[in-house]
Amino acid sequence: MNDEINYKNNPLHGLSLKNLLVEIVDHYGFEILYAYLNINCFKTKPSIDSSVKFLKKTDWAREKVEAFYLYQFKNLPRASDEQFALPPRDRIVPDDQKPGEPAELSLEDAERLREKRAKKAAERNSRNRPRANNANSSGRTRSNVWDDRRGSAASRSDRAPDRERTSNPVNPWGKSKS
Repeated sequence: MNDEINYKNNPLHGLSLKNLLVEIVDHYGFEILYAYLNINCFKTKPSIDSSVKFLKKTDWAREKVEAFYLYQFKNLPRASDEQFALPPRDRIVPDDQKPGEPAELSLEDAERLREKRAKKAAERNSRNRPRANNANSSGRTRSNVWDDRRGSAASRSDRAPDRERTSNPVNPWGKSKS
């Protein structure tokens, strides 16, 4: 860390991942965490220890939980675009921003948020979809390209005798030596 940068105003400064999880699980519970974050370690046999183990290995999930902690649990205002591009532990929180009370969250709100995100993703995908006729940049469809890679139906039928050589009762996928 640079001496010039003051991370001490960041609520994550000096907070272990386990303590962070204990705080938000005690307040919200695993069900709400799964509903808002959609991370399976909060759904399938959730525990603090297993969640910590998963989050330590998975950067994207840890950053998602840390951002949830900052902006939902500590109720900080959204960071600037420049700061939001950084991982949550590296963000600089201005001195005038102080953590607030945890946001009140419910499963109904989580469902509405999930629907809103799905709608936004569908709109984004429909705008980015190139053409409806399934053609690539060369004007050939995917099925034509696939046929060229695999060979036409006629050339596939020529290879039918190969099947007989692959029928090994011990290893049906391996070719037997003839």
